[in-house]
Amino acid sequence: MSAIHIDETTGSDTTGTGAASQPYQTLGVAVFKHGAEASFLTRKDAAGTYEEPTQSSLKKAKKTAEGLEKKRKKADDLERAEAEEKEKRQQVLEQSKKIVLVEDAGLPKASKAKIVHLEPLRSQRVRVFGWVHRLRVQKGLIFIVLRDGTGYLQAVLTGTATQTYEALTLGLESTVELVGTLQVVPEGKTAPGGHELAVDYWRLIGGSPGGEDAFSTRVNEHSDPSIQADLRHLVIRALSVKLTPLTTSWRSRPPCLVQTQVEGGATLFKLDYYGQPAFLTQSSQLYLETCLPSLGDVFCVQESFRAENSHTRRHLSEYTHMEAELAFIDFNDLMTHIETIICETVDILLANPATAALIKQLNPTFAAPSRPFLRMSYEDAIVWLTEHGIKRPAEDADEKPILDENGQVLMVDHVVGDDIAEAAERQMTDIIGKPMFLYGFPAELKAFYMKKMPAKDGKTFTESCDLLMPNVGEIVGGSMRIEDMDELVAAYKREGIPVEPYYWFTDQRKYGTCAHGGYGMGIERFLAWLANRYTVRECSLYPRWPGRATP
Repeated sequence: MSAIHIDETTGSDTTGTGAASQPYQTLGVAVFKHGAEASFLTRKDAAGTYEEPTQSSLKKAKKTAEGLEKKRKKADDLERAEAEEKEKRQQVLEQSKKIVLVEDAGLPKASKAKIVHLEPLRSQRVRVFGWVHRLRVQKGLIFIVLRDGTGYLQAVLTGTATQTYEALTLGLESTVELVGTLQVVPEGKTAPGGHELAVDYWRLIGGSPGGEDAFSTRVNEHSDPSIQADLRHLVIRALSVKLTPLTTSWRSRPPCLVQTQVEGGATLFKLDYYGQPAFLTQSSQLYLETCLPSLGDVFCVQESFRAENSHTRRHLSEYTHMEAELAFIDFNDLMTHIETIICETVDILLANPATAALIKQLNPTFAAPSRPFLRMSYEDAIVWLTEHGIKRPAEDADEKPILDENGQVLMVDHVVGDDIAEAAERQMTDIIGKPMFLYGFPAELKAFYMKKMPAKDGKTFTESCDLLMPNVGEIVGGSMRIEDMDELVAAYKREGIPVEPYYWFTDQRKYGTCAHGGYGMGIERFLAWLANRYTVRECSLYPRWPGRATP
């Protein structure tokens, strides 16, 4: 048997094999790996010669080897126990998939409410939606602190509710629906709002990953400042408790300088940003979506910029944009909300003598719109335009007008798939003569982020809407947003949009996704409708349109 070599200076207990060219560094490790009966040769350094170890050094090495063997056995036992525990947990998880929670129809109906509005509902069943802000698991109990942007709610899950697969894999920043009885906390105990929710039914809406991608792993107070800046869209969730009280006196705005598009690259104003390409924002929508988990329903009023070479009555290159994003809603909720915002704003203006007098002076026949607003699908609008003889210019493959034998632009009927032009849309609105929602536009005509309706006759439409007003046309555009991450990534690829610049937007679908939607209102268009102005240029202090940037 070849001797095992040990070089106390140049050897390595990690990579050594015992060969003369790859010696170990310590005799103890060599004995541990090859046994005390092996033949050993040691030297102090590369300049010395290999000699047999002394009896005392060999005895000491045997003790070292015995200690290493004990550590090995302990490590093996721990690894075996961990494997057994992992197997046991896997079995529990597999069994948990068979447990399905069903809301008890025999219990009193739960009232849906925001956390900030819960106090009057104590001792009643309530239904709340939000993000898991804190999570503590005990045997047979799960404690959740829920956040919805308006406040925090402590909730307790017991019994079967803690045994489902979703309960056993629940992570921070997951979105959930919790239903149960709101109870005042006993004297001597504390909870946000002074009450807690005894949950009798719950469901997971959007999960949040664990492991290296877990929220608490990616975002923590010890993260490098540059990493925190890259992950700002997640950091603001942790800051929600600090930001919320400030919103009554201080309004933060999304950035005007951006590196992503919202409504298509053709309408971007491009500029050089310290050697990097950047754009003036078309919309604050994407950034507002990142605020939903932190602040709940959000809005902003700031400038947006569209590089459209359009000279219509309702287009500006720079305009005041009121935008909002709403969580835990459906498409019907979205349109109802927009309708409510318009009508309540008008009611407030007409209730104020000064503004009412100004509106009367500018628009003597103005009357508050009645609710509900008319709702017409895009497909029905195509039929309506055809029945009323409202045509569109014919275009060739290059989108150039086709002329008839007299040299005039050839006019043809609208068909499904057409983008209804402003003139036709306004003509339709003026004939109908009252506010109306036009909804369900074809996917190919709308932005990448819009949620799709189920396919119909091979065509895909979106949960999108435009609010049209007489004399102006569209003043509000809105839609439900894609909430599934895979569907959103597919939308990027379909539109030829690079995925990486949108990582912060995509992450909203990774960490606690939920059904959500939003809209944008052109303030100048709203004023043009209210004051009966011919063009939105009359409603801007210093209007900007193609060719006009002065004074």
